Amino acid sequence: EYFKQLTAEKLMTRYIKGQPIREDGPQSHLSKAGTPTMGGLLILSALVFATLVWARLDNPYIWIVLLVTLAFGGIGFADDYAKVTKQTTKGVSSRIRMLLGLLIAGLAAYAASSFHPAALTGQLALPVFKDALVNLGWFYVPFGMFVIVGSANAVNLTDGLDGLSGGTMTFAWISYMVIALLNAPGQVNLAIVCALIAGALVGFLWFNVHPASVIIGDAGALGFGAALAVTGLVTGHVLLLPLIGIIFVVETGSVILQVASVKLTGKRIFLFTPIHHHFERLGWAETQITFRFWIIGAIGGILGIVTFLATRAQG
Repeated sequence: EYFKQLTAEKLMTRYIKGQPIREDGPQSHLSKAGTPTMGGLLILSALVFATLVWARLDNPYIWIVLLVTLAFGGIGFADDYAKVTKQTTKGVSSRIRMLLGLLIAGLAAYAASSFHPAALTGQLALPVFKDALVNLGWFYVPFGMFVIVGSANAVNLTDGLDGLSGGTMTFAWISYMVIALLNAPGQVNLAIVCALIAGALVGFLWFNVHPASVIIGDAGALGFGAALAVTGLVTGHVLLLPLIGIIFVVETGSVILQVASVKLTGKRIFLFTPIHHHFERLGWAETQITFRFWIIGAIGGILGIVTFLATRAQG
């Protein structure tokens, strides 16, 4: 009889403290306090199981993407857990998160370069120009570290509205799925993993759209954000990431511009950052912002695919 009374809602209320909300953020978000977080763990679990079932496990690219996803997801989980248990918006030290992220990113970038064909080691495809390659040489690993950590944090910044990061990531992963599928025969399995992640995110969105019943958390945002950059490095088309992930670039750019403006002039450019909060302050509804950002993200993803196809078609 006791176990019959323990519904999922009661369990959540009694034993799991939900997402803490920043007091200086939009007042409309205060009602979200207590929403279950760490939804990214559910997606990560589903991804691991599906990858073991559907992908060829002798493909090194699969393991690079999967391990980076889990490693950055682990950092995010530690941060989520600290926030939830302590009921504070401050989790793991930002310095510790950055150092761990750089270490993992460095290993991932080195691995991605090592498994490229010898003629392509340390090189990136230049969009628009067919067969044009940028040879980074020894700078490939530092560049890869910057892109991976930057992508992880950019996606995490975007995760501020119900469904925003999940929807925009879905379009980005579909774009890289197409690129991996057409890129080379050896990357078909990478395309499968991209499809699995996109599918898992779509399933998660069912519960994450406004009003969200579960939040993806740092575990999902950091994990899939980092993996997106690694996928770009593995395919050799990471220079398309700013276009494919245009929303992530805009969100991060708004924070950088705001900080620079305040320090240099003492004035704010935006009412609040990241920029989705700026539009909230202007009176836009949360769903209105999310859907419009989805549209922009979808357009960016389509343009990324078109640029890839146009580059291949030249000559």
